[in-house]
Parts: sequence; C-alpha cells; structure tokens
Amino acid sequence: MTNDDIADLFAGLGPVAIKRMFGGKGIYHHGLIVALEVSGEILLKADSESAPEFEAAGSRQWIYEGGKGRGPVAMPYWSIPDEAIDDPDEMALWARKAYEASVRARK
Repeated sequence: MTNDDIADLFAGLGPVAIKRMFGGKGIYHHGLIVALEVSGEILLKADSESAPEFEAAGSRQWIYEGGKGRGPVAMPYWSIPDEAIDDPDEMALWARKAYEASVRARK
C-alpha cells in the first residue's frame, strides 16, 4: 500500500504522517500512532475500551508468533471492519476510535 493510498484511507480523520518501522509502516495523527501497515494490511490501534467494538464488528486482532517459549503475542491492533473498507464515512469513525485509543494510552 502506498503512502498516498494510506493518506486517502485516513482522509476522514485528517492529515497523517507515515513512517517506516519494523518492515511495515506506522501511521500517526497529531503525533500519536493510530495504525500500522503490516504485510499490506492496515491495522487500527485499540485498547480495552474500543477492542470489544472492533471484535463485535468482525475485526481480528493482530497476533504474531513470539520467540522461543513465548507463544503467540496479541498486539493492540485490529483489522479494519469490512464495512469501513469502501465507506469513507465509516472508515473515519473507526480511524477516530483508533486515535482516541492512542490519546487514552498517553494518560
């Protein structure tokens, strides 16, 4: 996914900064990370307040295989709900939830 594609996807949230990280990209709004691009997929930040909403919308949490003896590691990032992929207004709502989770994490 190109940086222009990512900026277009997040247009309803406002301007985003995109930085390379960990073989993917970090997506930031007002200096706070709101999403990751990993293997061509955008994953939105969530927390204990918003994760149940992502789960109810059919999103899946990013889980990767940890190092020796660690097993699977669940990260606080979730796939974009299907209904938001092609609906800019819906995507803006989910992007805002991701931003709000980042704001809460700073407190």
